[in-house]
Amino acid sequence: MRKILMGIFIVMIFNNPVNAQKPASVEGNVNNLPVREYTITINQEMVDIGGKEKMGMTINGGIPGPTLRFTEGEYAVIHVKNEMDVETSVHWHGLLLPNFFDGVPYLTTPPIKAGETFTYEFELKQAGTYWYHSHTGLQEQDGVYGSFVIEDPEEDLDYDEDLVLVLADWTFEKPTEVLRTLKRGLEWYGIKKNTVVPLSEAISKGALGAQLDFWRQRMEGVDISDVYYPAFITNGATSRTYPDFQPGEKVRLRFINAAASTQFWLTFGGENDPLLVAADGLDVVPVARNKTFIAVAETYDFIVTISQSGQLEVRATAQDGTGQTSAFLGQGESISAPEDLPRPDLVKMMKEMADMDMKMGAPAMKFNPGKEEPEKLMAKYGMQMDEMDHGKMEHSQPATDSLKDRKMNHENHEEADMNNDKDSSKMPMEGMDSEEEMKDMNMFAEFNYDYLKAQESTAFSSDRPVREILLNLTGNMQRYIWSMNGVPLSEADKIEIKQGEVTRITLNNLTMMHHPMHLHGHFFRVINENGEYSPLKHTLNIAPMQKVVIEFDANEYGDWFFHCHILYHMDSGMARVYSYGTPRDERMEEHPLTNLTNKSNHFFTWGDIDVASHMAEFNLISSNIRNQFTARGEYGWNENLEAELTYERYLNDWFRVFGGLNLENENHNSMEEISTTAIAGIRYFTPFMFNLDVRLDNKLRPQISLSREILVFRRIAVFAEYEFQADFGWVDDLPEGDNLEKEEVFQIGAEYFLSKSFSIMASYDNRFGTGGGLSARF
Repeated sequence: MRKILMGIFIVMIFNNPVNAQKPASVEGNVNNLPVREYTITINQEMVDIGGKEKMGMTINGGIPGPTLRFTEGEYAVIHVKNEMDVETSVHWHGLLLPNFFDGVPYLTTPPIKAGETFTYEFELKQAGTYWYHSHTGLQEQDGVYGSFVIEDPEEDLDYDEDLVLVLADWTFEKPTEVLRTLKRGLEWYGIKKNTVVPLSEAISKGALGAQLDFWRQRMEGVDISDVYYPAFITNGATSRTYPDFQPGEKVRLRFINAAASTQFWLTFGGENDPLLVAADGLDVVPVARNKTFIAVAETYDFIVTISQSGQLEVRATAQDGTGQTSAFLGQGESISAPEDLPRPDLVKMMKEMADMDMKMGAPAMKFNPGKEEPEKLMAKYGMQMDEMDHGKMEHSQPATDSLKDRKMNHENHEEADMNNDKDSSKMPMEGMDSEEEMKDMNMFAEFNYDYLKAQESTAFSSDRPVREILLNLTGNMQRYIWSMNGVPLSEADKIEIKQGEVTRITLNNLTMMHHPMHLHGHFFRVINENGEYSPLKHTLNIAPMQKVVIEFDANEYGDWFFHCHILYHMDSGMARVYSYGTPRDERMEEHPLTNLTNKSNHFFTWGDIDVASHMAEFNLISSNIRNQFTARGEYGWNENLEAELTYERYLNDWFRVFGGLNLENENHNSMEEISTTAIAGIRYFTPFMFNLDVRLDNKLRPQISLSREILVFRRIAVFAEYEFQADFGWVDDLPEGDNLEKEEVFQIGAEYFLSKSFSIMASYDNRFGTGGGLSARF
């Protein structure tokens, strides 16, 4: 009998990955664990960060909130008081806990209404560095985040002290204003931080061909980060000093990237490289690393030794090179972190991408969002490997069979030997470019997880059924819509998964931006070169035009959120819900899921006014994913007027239909007779980024117009528009002897960006003449 039990025990050990999902979470302190209790209060108050006061959101009066410390095996009870005048929430990032307490309002947990208190409680069945943050709107950007540390009672790492370092970005604007600026397509943030590539720079650096290739695919250029930040902060300040650490002491630094949209490079001063010992809370095989990329929402633990000769600098540099934040440990003269992080060369990246024949412009929205075709999307866009001039690369034909909801047995897979002693998940999926192919692309060589190795095998048993899912990450920078498989959250169905299966997901990034993807309530294996020792994480970064395969044990219940942790990408649609298909919690009856899924479909409104010496013009736009209302008007001081009100419906990213009313004076230089006509037509954003308008009015007069704006220098843009209308006399009679009456309108101009809200402009219009003035945006 003892031999049988021992055999069962051994089988259990070898068939269950270390640190993988624990048994499904259960509500209540069913194991009578010791209770540790906290109360935190979320409020709105003025804060001074980066040298300027702003209304922020604090937790217990500070940004970040307090570190909540526990020991594995305790039972956490956390009371969250909302003293703001708006609702809020708290998500416990990276923690394995009952679905109801995960903290995503309207999906798993009720929102915390103004003036109310909500109590979260759950067993702590893991150890490591984690964090918590609001999952309501854009509150995280305003300061609603803090650290969550769970001590391991059997800790065997060698260190004397530990220190939590919470990294973040900080804006003086309201986050909703930031998102509105992104939605309107204004280039101001790139202009402000000098991360745009104007045409003059592309030409001077020999990249005109690459620029034209980008334009052909409706892309302005390489965009590493979306938002301008005046400050990057460590524990709420642009720099922090911790002088109490003594020379020779070993300090465990617990890094948390709580930024809304900034990824950082971590570098360290001192004689020796720090020792990376944990990723996303879980221990890994220790590795000495001085330069490490930490994506949004990731956590890393390093052990450093305080220098005998001075104060050790720990620096986090924004990925786009626009700023940094530092912590200084110990006393004496500063021992600086290495100064070897130049700003990314955007022109060089453009040229390399053009040389690699990347097929960009994968749609962020589809004509029929209910019909997802991820395999076709992957085959059409991304790396065109068969056309690349890389002798080492072998072309793989794209998959033609469906990956969605495919269930298979490892031992029956045709592409890999599924012996029990092998890591079945290391085999390449059909149609995927090999790992070697990816490594040949030096541009993204640093953005992988090969340096992370689990301390014990994480591989699943070979007899587990596998459900494979392909998610292409897609986006539209012009309208700032982000999605998966060309379907934003508001138009997407839940992704069904099943208890007992291994869920394997291929994440294929078809955009030019990094996306740190986070899965709630689970750890997943990140398949890397370490095979069966591939690390477990809850968040991972996917670099532009790269694929990553993850897999997790589907052993929970309920619905769980999966999303990009760039706050503005998530809020613009790059999110999905994984569903076990179990009944919805009755406590969520009064909290409809649509309140969450429709977040990405809110209307945003913006406008601009030009007042010049020869004319005045206004534009007002209100838009969500599919619908847009536009009001525009032009008035020349020579008494020429045209105004228009339209509604348009986006059928996909670039094509829309519209209808409305047009108002203009019939006789030039006279306001005595005003004509109102009904109009209908199509609008199309063409390759090379022209705006095409083709319409017909109720007098059966066809009209076509074409417009374009180009940033020539960092702050100077030129614009032009041409419009042609023909009247064949099909409704109103033409003068005798005429069979065609035509009208041509054209203008050309330039503007100089003074600030986000104002520009100086000058233009020539064949109706109004030449002049200049001021443009104001609102």
